[in-house]
Amino acid sequence: MVIESHPVLADGSPFPTLYWLTCPILMKRVAKLESEGAMSDLNERLSGDGALRRRLTDAIESYRRSRDQHAVIDDKGTPPGGGPDRVKCLHAHVAHQIASRQNPVGALAITATGWPDCMVPCVDDGQ
Repeated sequence: MVIESHPVLADGSPFPTLYWLTCPILMKRVAKLESEGAMSDLNERLSGDGALRRRLTDAIESYRRSRDQHAVIDDKGTPPGGGPDRVKCLHAHVAHQIASRQNPVGALAITATGWPDCMVPCVDDGQ
């Protein structure tokens, strides 16, 4: 459902994210959440929930440590997906949650999607 990418492209520029969501079903479900305004709701929730914000801050720091094991990137701006002040991309948070089980925004988004757990194939292979 997720791949881990090297954080630097061949030309030396940073790749946008370490974890990349690959499940087409989950990508569509997350896109639907984004189109329905879930990021605004999450941003509002983050502004009023100090515990959630701290958990997201911890997740972002963990993300950076994982990424820095591959290559250290000077990212003084917001991390991929945004946060802890503003969620910009639920896909990045969901991918991070699946890969690490540490991203509370990703966990909330996954719950809202109905989580395709992949225990049963979601596509009929014709057999």
